[in-house]
Amino acid sequence: MSDNKRVFLVDAFALIFRGYYAFIKNPRINSKGVDTSAIMGFMNSLLDVIKRERPDHLAVCFDKGGSVDRVEMYEAYKANRDETPEAITIAVPIIQDILKAMHIPIMVKAGYEADDVIGTLAKQAEKEGYKTFMVTPDKDFAQLVSENIFMYRPVFGGGYETWGIPEVQKKFEVTDPLQVIDFLGMMGDSSDNIPGLPGVGEKTAKKFLAQFGSMEELLANTDQLKGKMKEKVEANGELGMLSKKLATIMLDVPVMFNAKDFELDQPDISKVTEIFQELEFRRLIDNFTKTFAVQAETTPTETTEETAKTKATPKEQASAGAGQFSLFGADPTSSTQTETISEFTRKTAETTSHFYQSIAPGMATKLFIKNLMNQTSVCFDTETTGLNPLTAELVGIAFSWEIGKGFYMPFPEDKKGAQEQIEQLRPFFESENIEKIGQNLKYDIKVLAKYNVDVKGKLFDTMLAHYLINPDMRHNMDVLAETYLNYTPISITELIGKKGKNQLSMREIPLEKQTEYAVEDSDITLQLKEHFQNELGEANTQKLFDDIEIPLLRVLAAMELEGINLDISFLNSLSEELNNDISNLEKSIYEAAGEEFNIASPKQLGIILFEKLKLVDKPKKTKTGQYATGEDILSYLAKDHEIIQNILKYRGLAKLKSTYVDALPTQVEKATGRVHTDYMQTVAATGRLSSNNPNLQNIPIRTERGRQVRKAFVPRNEEYILLAADYSQIELRIIAALSKEETMIEAFKNGEDIHASTASKVFNVPLDEVTREQRSNAKTVNFGIIYGVSAFGLSNQTDLSRGEAKELIDTYYKTYPKLRAYMSEQVDFARDNGYVQTVLGRRRYLKDINSRNAVVRGAAERNAVNAPIQGSAADIIKIAMINIYNKLEAGNYKTKMLLQVHDELVFDVYKPELESIKTLVKTEMENAFKIDVPLDVEVDTGLNWLEAH
Repeated sequence: MSDNKRVFLVDAFALIFRGYYAFIKNPRINSKGVDTSAIMGFMNSLLDVIKRERPDHLAVCFDKGGSVDRVEMYEAYKANRDETPEAITIAVPIIQDILKAMHIPIMVKAGYEADDVIGTLAKQAEKEGYKTFMVTPDKDFAQLVSENIFMYRPVFGGGYETWGIPEVQKKFEVTDPLQVIDFLGMMGDSSDNIPGLPGVGEKTAKKFLAQFGSMEELLANTDQLKGKMKEKVEANGELGMLSKKLATIMLDVPVMFNAKDFELDQPDISKVTEIFQELEFRRLIDNFTKTFAVQAETTPTETTEETAKTKATPKEQASAGAGQFSLFGADPTSSTQTETISEFTRKTAETTSHFYQSIAPGMATKLFIKNLMNQTSVCFDTETTGLNPLTAELVGIAFSWEIGKGFYMPFPEDKKGAQEQIEQLRPFFESENIEKIGQNLKYDIKVLAKYNVDVKGKLFDTMLAHYLINPDMRHNMDVLAETYLNYTPISITELIGKKGKNQLSMREIPLEKQTEYAVEDSDITLQLKEHFQNELGEANTQKLFDDIEIPLLRVLAAMELEGINLDISFLNSLSEELNNDISNLEKSIYEAAGEEFNIASPKQLGIILFEKLKLVDKPKKTKTGQYATGEDILSYLAKDHEIIQNILKYRGLAKLKSTYVDALPTQVEKATGRVHTDYMQTVAATGRLSSNNPNLQNIPIRTERGRQVRKAFVPRNEEYILLAADYSQIELRIIAALSKEETMIEAFKNGEDIHASTASKVFNVPLDEVTREQRSNAKTVNFGIIYGVSAFGLSNQTDLSRGEAKELIDTYYKTYPKLRAYMSEQVDFARDNGYVQTVLGRRRYLKDINSRNAVVRGAAERNAVNAPIQGSAADIIKIAMINIYNKLEAGNYKTKMLLQVHDELVFDVYKPELESIKTLVKTEMENAFKIDVPLDVEVDTGLNWLEAH
């Protein structure tokens, strides 16, 4: 687009919302706890447009107060819209400040929408001979498209597409873009609450336009319609015409296109940089300054190709065009300009210089291994036939130790040949002197273990590093590459296809493509390591990384490879018992309801409970209009209604049966005959491990049937016995120590029952006179305080009224004043710093701690108290696991650590080692980390997990 009379009109809110939701799974939170996603998303889009198009005229258009005229026409216009997210509300004035500093005009008129402002300006500019590009993804703007007015639409995955008349004609199947108004009027628009014609969707609207050409012609010729459609259109003609008016963009807003005012000018770089620094936009500052800084003038001799080659260092040559350039007065077709612009589109293997090579057998392999063994740090990545490391076979291994370069060693399909090849690499993998880098190294370690290869030496896992740097973000390599390297890796889906019967195995992919894909992974991971190495230090999490997460990686790999034995016959008999229980509950529920219905259907259940039985005067409804029957709703009603108690029991048993009793036997690995859960280190922001495939941490323990599932987990054989070691009330001990609450600390030091001790103090009775009910209520408060329990919540969990619950909480805080002070201090610390941390420095970032929304802020405040306690407990058991594992390995014990479930560890103990293992486990767990309160561990054994627990 070389025409220099071009105007770009930016639809501000469309791009702000788009930017915000682009980061929704990975919000950008700065150290002050401010969600800057909307600002960053908008600015990235704006700078992208400026870099791509170098417009000579530009303005950004905002809404203000909505459309007065449309609301007068139709009161419900846009009435169904959710409240604007707080991050966007905060973003708008900041974005406007940035635009002012950039000297970009802000066009806004109270009582009008940005659509109308843009439409009016576009038509005015067109009359003055300008081509106008409306920067928006909103399809409504298609009605404005003409020979000189275009839509400039951001597209999913990056880049833009331009819609002129042909594109609009094709998209909407119209002959004239003005017919888009009729199209929108006919089918309506749920996002704007434009009703449209009842029963008319996209296909029907296009069909009507092809047949009649407009709304007016359709309504004038309803005799050509048939059946119900005829009736609906005839009955709703006025609604159709109203919808068309609502969909029409106004062209008479009192704003003025003044070409001089819209000229893109040199921004106030220092002012913009100051705002970006306040927002902590380090990369955006670099992006902005490269976009707008004036390129230094050069003499003719300095710009000759030959001189440039001799003066440039290899690094400078590799990043040709990365220098700064000017948007003002420079030659738009210069090579430097073109190269610089392309730098800011996302990089890929196709656009990035690299050298990836596959290694042939024989002499090439020997030379490669010789070179490999001379390195001090190498990134490697295994390519396999599947995602399950216990069954997957090696297809190849990629290696990289220099950015932009790497090697791929393919493996033969036969097991003997593959083992012979891995033997050649054994010296590398088992070298203590070569650091091994990888993304999710636990997977690679488990794959290599099947080939009897032990990965030794220092490890660096980029997934774990990023988890410590930014625990709330996703940690898969594609996300990390795009976020930190502005690079989109080759998609595995592109390579092998989508899931399903037609998906290929990696072995079926040509070697050249395998090489590109695999080595790119190792190359990108190497680059991420370079980046995260520094950030670990900046976040003060290097020690946590080196001393806990990386050593734990090896421990978890060993536990997962070991697996646990399962008594399948017991589960089959338990399944039958559950069938009977569920059947009896169904009968009771049907009897109370007076009819049979699908208990598992929320819709049918809601009708029975709230229409037929009328259990509640004003029952809550979901967004779809059906009655809410979630766990929280039913639990609140359960005390007063037996049918609801039975429904909750039914749900619990049905879930237990499907999730565990029937599912566990299907998850036994054929090769080992055992169940192998997968422990994930990077899921819970608190630092807790999570368990998957199967999830063994969520087996219900409070119900009899739930506890019975644990009976299915048994020792490997008669020579072994299961041992379970459980931290006793570790979270209460941690909060007592962190708050320095002497009364509570003394109770723990004296070995008192902490719940009875609390009840004694709170209810002001001697310790030996505490009733079971008083102890139970004190226990609920003790644990509830950690999670910010309210009087309402406490009354729901106990038999106390809300007033009694409030009094109990107030008395509790008077009894433990330092605990209350500690909680306030944690919230204050979070407000000032944007995070809280565990005893070992693990950070939990709290982006909503300063939110103006009381509900959102309250949740963050509860996390500010809870996260350091829960996270410290997680850190302590991780230390214990590492120390125990090291002792078991050093002592050549036959005993193996099998499971970690919250505060509990489960071991398969070789019976002759039992007494020494009991002592070892208890000692290591109780001394894992010293706090002002003694850690107490209960150890028990049994022929199944339930007995041992």
